[in-house]
Amino acid sequence: MAAGGSATEIAPKRRRGKSALFVVGCGWAGMAPHWLDPSIRLIPSITVALLLGGYIIRTVLAAVLRSAKQPSQSTESNLSQGLETWPSVDVVVAARDEQAVIGRLVERMALVRYPEGLLKLWVVDDGSTDRTPEVLADLQDRFPFLRLLKRAPDAGGGKSGALNEVLQQLQARWMLVLDADADLQGDTLERLIPYAEAGRWSAVQLRKAEVNASVNWLTKLQAMEMAFDAVIQQGRLATAGVAELRGNGQLLRLDALHSCGGFNEATVTDDLDLSFRLLIDQQPIGVLWNPPVQEEAVLGLAALWRQRQRWAEGGLQRFFDYGPQLFFGRLKASQKLDLLCFFLLQYALPMVAMADLAGALITATLPTIWPLSVVVFILSGISIVAGCTRSSEGPALPAMNPLSLALGIVYLGHWFVVIPWTSIRMALLQKRLVWAKTLHLGEEMLPEDKLSLE
Repeated sequence: MAAGGSATEIAPKRRRGKSALFVVGCGWAGMAPHWLDPSIRLIPSITVALLLGGYIIRTVLAAVLRSAKQPSQSTESNLSQGLETWPSVDVVVAARDEQAVIGRLVERMALVRYPEGLLKLWVVDDGSTDRTPEVLADLQDRFPFLRLLKRAPDAGGGKSGALNEVLQQLQARWMLVLDADADLQGDTLERLIPYAEAGRWSAVQLRKAEVNASVNWLTKLQAMEMAFDAVIQQGRLATAGVAELRGNGQLLRLDALHSCGGFNEATVTDDLDLSFRLLIDQQPIGVLWNPPVQEEAVLGLAALWRQRQRWAEGGLQRFFDYGPQLFFGRLKASQKLDLLCFFLLQYALPMVAMADLAGALITATLPTIWPLSVVVFILSGISIVAGCTRSSEGPALPAMNPLSLALGIVYLGHWFVVIPWTSIRMALLQKRLVWAKTLHLGEEMLPEDKLSLE
């Protein structure tokens, strides 16, 4: 995409055909070894396991070493003192039916320290049908830094549309995108902004921490997954690879955002899509472990299934939309290698594993992809331990013991179901863009009957 182009004009380009090609290619890769001679049947999987295993080890080691070099309090103080003037910041929240949490967000944003007059909170009421508009109207009388915009229920574009609408009115240097259930420490901006300015980042993603990790085993596993994800993100960045935005807690420099065209309204994951367009536009993304942005983990399996399908679809969409620019464009060789390895591990491996299982059933032979799967799961476990035992602020990370680690590794296996299901659905069905909202309940609205799985 050319710099300065309009992201709202990016339409799905033959995604269905590309999805079908992806499914067929992975299907062939998973089934073909079953027709090889038994003596060489495992060689392809072992070879790939060694290559991708080496990539994971290098990434995790880089993340661990990077953690030892995180800014200390004295370093952060020097970064703050190095700012001649504090830049203005617009915090933006797209809210639809968020009556349970929006009041808490506004009240807690009032406790975030930043020079007077340089911080504004913009809330876009995106067609709410509950009491969100009334709650916001009452809050506006109490908090002068609060700005409200209202969109019609049929305005279109989902969260991206809401963000693009408010983007037209922003004039600050930085835009911090939060979800309605987000919470920040009082010193977050005092530490985040100097880090972003000193690092000359175009965007910075805060680590996501689950505030309700102790509610049930599913929320605990999501907290482990977010720590795992942050470790991988920092490791990829430390090895000259690619870091990605995660929606909630993403800090964006406005000129960089305008340069790559704003938010894409033709995708179901605005953050993942924007990550690639910033990358193509040579706009670097940083990751900050501390302080984190706090959010709610989903409470039940049904909500998790809906959320992960959306993440999987958006993740695949961006590779289908921007693949040629990523792999044949002007990116560094290390970035292209990182993207290729990440694509193979996150998206291709689950699809190939499913095809391998089908091939084993058809030919009455043993699965062949297991060496790669075993290596990936073992190294994923190491990454979980690295994340959950690291010094962290915000909600306490889950304690590590053999049972927790085993459950965390098994839990990551849900992607081996989500990715194939989503890929096949994308290949077979004509897509109608739908932005599925994640329900936020708020800490005070978690009744006892909600603490069990849906």
